[in-house]
Amino acid sequence: MKNPVIQTFPLSSPWQTLDPFLFSVYHLDHFPKGNGDMGPDESLLKGRSLGSDFNPSAKWRMYHGQTIPGFPFHPHCGFETITIVNKGFCDHSDSLGAAGRFGKGDVQWMTAGRGVQHSEMFPLLKDDEENTLELFQIWLNLPKVGKFVDPHFKMLWNEDIPMIEEENAKIKVVAGTYKNVNPIDPAPDSWAANPDNEVAVWNIHVDSDSEYTLPKANSPEVNRVLYFYDGDEIFIGGQKINPNFGIVLNPTQDVNIKIGSKTAHFMILQGKPIDEPVAKYGPFVMNTQEEIQKVMEDYRLTQFGGWPWPHPDNVHDKDRGRFALYPDGKLVEK
Repeated sequence: MKNPVIQTFPLSSPWQTLDPFLFSVYHLDHFPKGNGDMGPDESLLKGRSLGSDFNPSAKWRMYHGQTIPGFPFHPHCGFETITIVNKGFCDHSDSLGAAGRFGKGDVQWMTAGRGVQHSEMFPLLKDDEENTLELFQIWLNLPKVGKFVDPHFKMLWNEDIPMIEEENAKIKVVAGTYKNVNPIDPAPDSWAANPDNEVAVWNIHVDSDSEYTLPKANSPEVNRVLYFYDGDEIFIGGQKINPNFGIVLNPTQDVNIKIGSKTAHFMILQGKPIDEPVAKYGPFVMNTQEEIQKVMEDYRLTQFGGWPWPHPDNVHDKDRGRFALYPDGKLVEK
């Protein structure tokens, strides 16, 4: 059988993606104990470039946070964010009035559409032990017909997300049908909402010293990338691949993966390409530069509805559990 590996590439930050995806980033931070105010109980006076703390060799980063790590309010337009928090917590606030605290495997799916502002902060809730954060954020493009849809906020709670247990593997089905298991419905205007587009986001964990077979896609048009982000060496089609590599796969073949001496952790991003021009400027994604200029002007004039929260790096009460407050006032607590 022909080797299913089309290409391999080292993972940088952000990860290289293929259409219909725009961007993906993996955060693994071993934050220290909290200081009682949801910040780190360590000095930030030395060795930190606060406001732009992205040192890849550091044990943990503040990102754009000044006192609490995370990303204070910023705009998005023309695409979707899928945020998966396997460890730790994320506090969300946005210009729609929506808010939430999610973690422990929860996923937030947000359609930016015609424009939204949001903040994503990582409160350090534990003061007696480390606060590990493991988070993926994936940007999924919107087609031209969906660039200006109304913004949409949705929570996929870990308890509801299908987790398939096979002989040597666990597969978390965030988006896209895996074998005969369907995911929670994605946001309604998403490219993933049409099953013909075969959008898949699967977080896969395979036992050490074992084998796993990734089932083929239905269509040869699908772009399929396997991100090997943690583990020991693996073998596909006789080819040795080290961790921290992306693997572009032939979608028409089942892929047998031989696992090395450590549990292997993968993320699959798959989907039919939108195949439209992409114009990007920071957090704005359109089809033309003229549209980018129009969106930037709209943001200057409207601030995408403004910021209804008391702080740009808004966080929720420390003792608050997981919850979602929707723009219509509906409250869900976990």
